[in-house]
Amino acid sequence: MKNSLKEERLRKQLTQVQLAELVSVSRQTIISIELNKYTPSVLLSLKLAKVLTKRVEDIFRLEEFD
Repeated sequence: MKNSLKEERLRKQLTQVQLAELVSVSRQTIISIELNKYTPSVLLSLKLAKVLTKRVEDIFRLEEFD
């Protein structure tokens, strides 16, 4: 799965720390998601989408081999 979390976060002018606080996770979690090293839960994906005012599908995309 690929994501555009970093780009969407920067559009909202949020730091990793700010975004992490808004969705109640650590900065390390945000870093891991942005680097595609961690796939967030459905709940976390929904929280991120809400904070970024995007649909989950606008942030996270399945790749052909997923």
